[in-house]
Amino acid sequence: MFLVTGATGGIGRRVVRLLRENNARVRAFVRLSSRYDELEHRGAELFIGELREPRDIEKACRQVKYIISTHGSRGDALALDYRANIELIDQAKANGVEHFVFISVLGAERGYEDAPVFKAKREVERYLQTSGVNYTILRPAGLASNLLPLAETFRQTGLYLLIGDRTNRTSIVSTDDLAKMAVDSVTLLAACNQVLSVGGSEILTREDIPHIFGRIFNREPVIINPPLFLVDGLRGALGLINPQAEKALGTFRTLLANEFFCTKEEIAKLEAIFNFPLEPLESFLRRHLSV
Repeated sequence: MFLVTGATGGIGRRVVRLLRENNARVRAFVRLSSRYDELEHRGAELFIGELREPRDIEKACRQVKYIISTHGSRGDALALDYRANIELIDQAKANGVEHFVFISVLGAERGYEDAPVFKAKREVERYLQTSGVNYTILRPAGLASNLLPLAETFRQTGLYLLIGDRTNRTSIVSTDDLAKMAVDSVTLLAACNQVLSVGGSEILTREDIPHIFGRIFNREPVIINPPLFLVDGLRGALGLINPQAEKALGTFRTLLANEFFCTKEEIAKLEAIFNFPLEPLESFLRRHLSV
């Protein structure tokens, strides 16, 4: 039995789909308010609960052999990125789970003090590595699925908002590829007890992305490129009325201000371990946008 957290998200939904295509038993941890019809239709066992509640995590982990943690924080890094994953690891130990796959973030080890998600995921990585549970930690750069809403907006308007440095490098990974790696990690010896940087097949600059959109939709992109200090101004204003939102913007600013890409050697290592070629961003977008 696999337990998948974040099962209605971009990664988790794909993980469940792959597991069910292989006739694996899957328990999908979902919230009552989420849209889980697809998971149910695919034959996943639904566990409706709340990751902020340790009792729900304890119940969800019973009779589980593998755990794949894909959930995000929804703005609450302490409760969800950190505490929920620590509780999942503790329950993995208590229940004799054979392998724990944790979706972290590229750059978690860099010590970004102003980014709660990065800090939380790094502490979880450390805890998992010393837990005694077999693990695979996947650190993806940007997810291709996160660009789909931006692509749809571009399809309608031709506009692309690019905050900060246009030339910062990134290696956006196909979310389908990441899901496959997460599933395959539990059976591949080469992925056991490894921390792997995960990117796509190309190193791109941030301004390459609107030009990819332009090729897909056959229109010249209009790039709106405000400076990064506007985010700082917004954070300062939010801090007076909503400290939680100010913290979340710290993670957002970190993503905008820094480069997140995998080296060619890291990509070659991934392809050697998982034995499939990584998909280029444009290919992923064309498949999912039906272009």
